[in-house]
Amino acid sequence: MQTRVLGSTGPAVSALGLGAMGMSGAYGPADRAESVATVHATLDAGVTLFDTGDFYAMGHNELLLAEALRGRNRDSYQLSVKFGMLRGPGGGFGGHDNRPEAVRTFLAYSLTRLGTDHIDIYRPARLDPAVPIEDTVGAIQEMIDAGYVRHLGLSEVDAATIRRAHAVHPVADLQIEYSLLSRAVEAEVLPTLRELGIGLTAYGVLGRGLISGHWSAGRAAGPGNARGLSPRFADGNVAHNLALVEALRRVAGAAGCTVAQLAIAWVAAQGADIVPLVGARTRERLAEALPALRLHLTAEDLAEIERAVPPGAARGDRYPAAFMSGLGVGN
Repeated sequence: MQTRVLGSTGPAVSALGLGAMGMSGAYGPADRAESVATVHATLDAGVTLFDTGDFYAMGHNELLLAEALRGRNRDSYQLSVKFGMLRGPGGGFGGHDNRPEAVRTFLAYSLTRLGTDHIDIYRPARLDPAVPIEDTVGAIQEMIDAGYVRHLGLSEVDAATIRRAHAVHPVADLQIEYSLLSRAVEAEVLPTLRELGIGLTAYGVLGRGLISGHWSAGRAAGPGNARGLSPRFADGNVAHNLALVEALRRVAGAAGCTVAQLAIAWVAAQGADIVPLVGARTRERLAEALPALRLHLTAEDLAEIERAVPPGAARGDRYPAAFMSGLGVGN
């Protein structure tokens, strides 16, 4: 397994990480035994970075990871945890809480659910408009000083917020959506990260399955599947977006790989400071994703990919309208 370092102050991690959210029902029912087996296969493949959030099914995801990681050497993997998003008993979202006292409380619960004495990278999931980022970062710094957290991370914030946070305590990485369909980070955010020596962990590299090569027109998202709320999967948009996938499929065929592998490899090729996160829920999907790290994309390959899916080609926002206002960058 190749490794990459998250920024100038962050840890060395595997060049590919596993995003565990989908194992807790975000995209419909998940098989618990298969999820655990997939985490085991991920570890056995040399992947060390696991990303979760305390609000993923109200703690279910952390408990699942704790079960799957039990008995493994704690120094053999890194846990990246997001906090701050509020949810009700019905599963609805109710804003954010990034106050210092909330940071300490959320962290205490995560440490307990994960069965560990420290989190490797701890980050607010979104910016809380009622709390200065300096206050939130200051609270995380206290937890770093106390040994409960190793590194500070951020998620879905703009360049100005990154600078403000980094001035309080070095930021290891920014987690943000980055894929062939979502490239807004390239304008200001990515140059700022590189100026400051901050890494990027990219989620949504397969567009929530839209550019995995496995989604088809007319397919229903099903109950409990977040894709049913996604504008890019909506009628009027999905056919256009799947046409982009077919263009990408032709490039993948010429390169001797799958569409998913090409999309992952493209993100990894954007810089050694970027670590793609894949949301594999099964060993089959994991086995497909892993070879992407061995793909060497030439300048000609990258140009072909750009022609197949030009910047801004996707139709529809990456989140429903109610969530777009909380993002540091758009599509």
